Amino acid sequence: MEEEIVETPLLLKKKYYENCPGCKVDQGKEMKKDVSFLNLSFIWLAVLSSTLPVASLFPFVYFMVKDFNIAETEEDISTYAGYVGSSMMFGRALTSILWGMISDRYGRKPVIIIGIITVVIFNTLFGLSTSFWMAISMRFLLGSLNGLLGPIKAYATEICREEEQALGLSTVVAAWGVGLVIGPALGGYLAQPVLKYPHVFPEDSFWDRFPYFLPCFVISAFAFASAIACIWLPETLHNHSDSIESSNNVEVLEIESCGKDKDKMIQKDKSIFQNWPLMSSIIVYCVFSLHDVAYQEVFSLWALSPTRLGGLNFTSDNVGFVLAISGVAITIYQLSLYRLVQKACRTVTLVQITGVLSIPLLQCYPFMTMLSGFTLQLVINVVSILKNVMTETIATSLFLLQNKAVEQHQRGTANSIAMTGMSAFKTIGPACAGALLSWSQKHVNGYSLPGTHIVFLALNVVEGLGVLLMFKPFLRVKN
Repeated sequence: MEEEIVETPLLLKKKYYENCPGCKVDQGKEMKKDVSFLNLSFIWLAVLSSTLPVASLFPFVYFMVKDFNIAETEEDISTYAGYVGSSMMFGRALTSILWGMISDRYGRKPVIIIGIITVVIFNTLFGLSTSFWMAISMRFLLGSLNGLLGPIKAYATEICREEEQALGLSTVVAAWGVGLVIGPALGGYLAQPVLKYPHVFPEDSFWDRFPYFLPCFVISAFAFASAIACIWLPETLHNHSDSIESSNNVEVLEIESCGKDKDKMIQKDKSIFQNWPLMSSIIVYCVFSLHDVAYQEVFSLWALSPTRLGGLNFTSDNVGFVLAISGVAITIYQLSLYRLVQKACRTVTLVQITGVLSIPLLQCYPFMTMLSGFTLQLVINVVSILKNVMTETIATSLFLLQNKAVEQHQRGTANSIAMTGMSAFKTIGPACAGALLSWSQKHVNGYSLPGTHIVFLALNVVEGLGVLLMFKPFLRVKN
């Protein structure tokens, strides 16, 4: 009787290197079943420090540009404000890939700390700007020397086990989303302190000469504290050639897990631009990013504009309050609800549904000018919360698709390519949005569609394009 031979899958025994920081992180992930909230806190601090300056100027940039006396008419102020908002993203677009390559070569931690220190220096100098060109220069340097956001997304997936990567990226997007709303809230409450808090900040003082320094100083102080905390940030990049996750000499690896055979194909290095699942998700992400930054610019400028120009005639405090409420809602949603929603619905389907629902929501904005008092405050807060939650849902889901499409040795570069594309589109966004809003305010009494309706219709066209690109055959998802 012949003896039956049973073939069993090859079980890979991982090899760890004693002096490799990446190996230490991987060993920790194997030994611990819980998520390290200390590491998530580092991610939160780093992303929040880098994100707060992005939109903190929106509530006061209108008044800052007005003080520079560069705009010939009141309607032109929004155009120049758009240029100031775009300069940071233009700088980021030029250098993001370089910072990603540096993080893949020398580690995530150095790039993260350098990015935070950049915020400390150049955001402070932006608050001391005395001319239009100084403001643009400081914002440009702030963007070009801060390459943090690409590598931090790669870091968030590497510091967490595979089943917890959604939580890691949710932390990045939650901090990003909170920064984009808390930043403007700080700008709204703290700009021009002599006018708002005369008992604390007297006239003819330093704060009167530099009325927009206080919010920048507060953000820079927070970034300085975060830079010190990130000294204890664990490095995740392997410093040896045959890394655990991907080896150039291994093409096919069979791993036994949970009683089921799972084949994982590890391909030899190839051009990252040939990875269509990655590139298609990046393109979609760029389109949604264009919509998001244009919306942020339009919302603040539209809310601050007088009612005769189709705005809400809000003060910077009003805008700051609305954005602060939205920031709290985003934090709760990302840290507690997003994972449940993502598990209940496929990632691609979630983006498709969210994008479609946000279109009619956004087109309701111009009708808010018909409201006033408590009703206006209630409606705009509810709508703002829904809009921002939808925005962060789309961003988080696309981050997941991007990081699942590449192996570790390409994640820093891949995320930096995404940041480059996003930054390029976000360079266009504020400038175009500001110019379009200026044009709409000159045609606020149009016969077919009033100016403000055209602005939000244009935003919806971009959103609709992003939704269409989420379907096959354009978008491909790596299995």
